Amino acid sequence: MFTREWVAVHRKHHATCESEEDPHSPRIWGIWRVLFGGVGLYRAAARDRNVLAVYGYGTPDDWLERHIYGAYRFVGIATLLIVELALFGVPGLLIYLVQMLWIPFWAAGVVNGVGHYWGYRNFNTPDASRNILPLGLLIGGEEFHNNHHAHAYSAKFSSNWWELDIGWLYIRILALVGLAKVKRTARVRTTTTTTNRRHRSFVRR
Repeated sequence: MFTREWVAVHRKHHATCESEEDPHSPRIWGIWRVLFGGVGLYRAAARDRNVLAVYGYGTPDDWLERHIYGAYRFVGIATLLIVELALFGVPGLLIYLVQMLWIPFWAAGVVNGVGHYWGYRNFNTPDASRNILPLGLLIGGEEFHNNHHAHAYSAKFSSNWWELDIGWLYIRILALVGLAKVKRTARVRTTTTTTNRRHRSFVRR
């Protein structure tokens, strides 16, 4: 997927969360379908030209997007395979397979599936979003999905001192060396209900 497609599907998810129009809600599609087939649901929504027209505005539309990312969708992952085979030989194929499975499963499946099904809540958002764990190590902080739905504009996903957001660490390091600029972060602290206040209290829906 190129930038406009991913952004459009993600925006539609936020705009229509947990409804029949939501591209990948486990409430609609079921937890197992989203967990193991989330990437397929993403691609299906991205093929809808109406989704791209309504939600894909403001994304990069430069020469690189039109002539490289959009025109040669599989060149990047094919080049990665060639490079890893050249560097590591046969083990490079295993490394490649792990990388190709990691993002679709964790980013499309776990975040959008488990992140709307199981975990704890810091914010009483109108959707079913959950923070999967207080450790955002495997998916760059995306584990804090309830925090993200409460403050979608924030570059920092963690909201409590005991939430470890490794993605925020990366952003701060890049900012310190001048390779990134933080535009906005959430200043609001958590507003949980009594039953969800403790970070060890998990809710299954």
